[in-house]
Amino acid sequence: MLQPTLVKNDPKAKMLIWMVSIVVFAAVAFLSKYKLEIDPGFDPHLFAKVNAVLNSVVAFLLIAGLIAVKQQKYQLHKSIMLTAIVLSVLFLVSYIGHHLLAGDTRYGDIDHDGLVSEAEKLQAGGLRTFYYIILITHIPLAAIILPFILFTAYRSLIGEYEQHKKLARITWPVWFYVAITGVIVYCMISPFYT
Repeated sequence: MLQPTLVKNDPKAKMLIWMVSIVVFAAVAFLSKYKLEIDPGFDPHLFAKVNAVLNSVVAFLLIAGLIAVKQQKYQLHKSIMLTAIVLSVLFLVSYIGHHLLAGDTRYGDIDHDGLVSEAEKLQAGGLRTFYYIILITHIPLAAIILPFILFTAYRSLIGEYEQHKKLARITWPVWFYVAITGVIVYCMISPFYT
């Protein structure tokens, strides 16, 4: 096993993890309701493409991290998982940028008027229902995964590997699901971008 990277300080860590998680959740929830009426000089949906790429890479890293730890390559596992965390932070920044500059897009809004008519719903068909099922599972899991990720990383960084493993059994599949469904959501909604 690896030597601890951080000195254990549970009260401080818990406070910091919860503060970061609440601030990030509030920022995403608050800022995603607003659209800045500015011309950034580029297609703001570029952020959505970046998000899909980041989610894809994170999903790949999660698999690679799992393989590395199963092979007892702990330093490699640590490097991979910390990279996945950094890319997830970049994803959050890009996600907020996308919503601030592009606003919301509705699935099936073929004429890009911000409304989905009955005719557009019929044309979208069953894929619209599938999209919303994926989205309805993706959003709450994406909202709650951050503190799990941070607590899981913290337990590892202080050398509490048994607690890390217990948390990782919950964190890993949820984080992986969020990453994969993020890509699926992008692939399904991107044809309706203006």
